[in-house]
Amino acid sequence: MQTTWTVEHLFAASHTKPLGRYQNPSGIWKTPVEWVTVNKLGIVGDIQADKRYHGGVEKALHQYAVENYALLAKHYPQLAGQWIAGSLGENLSASGMTEQTVYIGDIFRVGGITIQVSEPREPCSKINSKFADKTLVKFIAKRYIYGWYYRVLEEGRVQVGDSITLLERPNLVSMQAFLQTINAEQPSLEAVEKLAACEGVSQQWQKQVLKMLDALR
Repeated sequence: MQTTWTVEHLFAASHTKPLGRYQNPSGIWKTPVEWVTVNKLGIVGDIQADKRYHGGVEKALHQYAVENYALLAKHYPQLAGQWIAGSLGENLSASGMTEQTVYIGDIFRVGGITIQVSEPREPCSKINSKFADKTLVKFIAKRYIYGWYYRVLEEGRVQVGDSITLLERPNLVSMQAFLQTINAEQPSLEAVEKLAACEGVSQQWQKQVLKMLDALR
């Protein structure tokens, strides 16, 4: 099992841009940076326009798998030139870290910070708006290529080239397995009970899992 990766990209938004039909401000456009300071709310200076759905202690940092962009380019060749790291609004990327290799609740040491996987990043309509394609969110959801969020356990500084080291894996549920169970039409009681027993899941997603569990019992 691989336990160490490398920070290849860091991204932050210094300002918002209007997006979508109603031209609401969005921070999905990120700028590459060489180093960042991270506190409990994420990268210092990174802007989240709609704090109802972005940011906060359970969504402090967003990581998206580099490998997912190749899949998106294959299925959306007309947008191939736009599928580059950072284009889905993530803060962090590293080759080899995907929904199959990252597990819910994983704790990592990244440069000078310690972070924990807290929940999936739900794809929203802003992705459709940015790329002017109404099918993108459904495709991302169907393929379970959501990306994921971290909570920050220890604040500090991170720079491109820093190591990402797995410190602890409290659950044996990959992000992909978590998403497959959450989205299943008829999930098994055993699978949902396994999610309910996971450590480190954000309160919002814990509630969703417990609601599923009550329905099955």
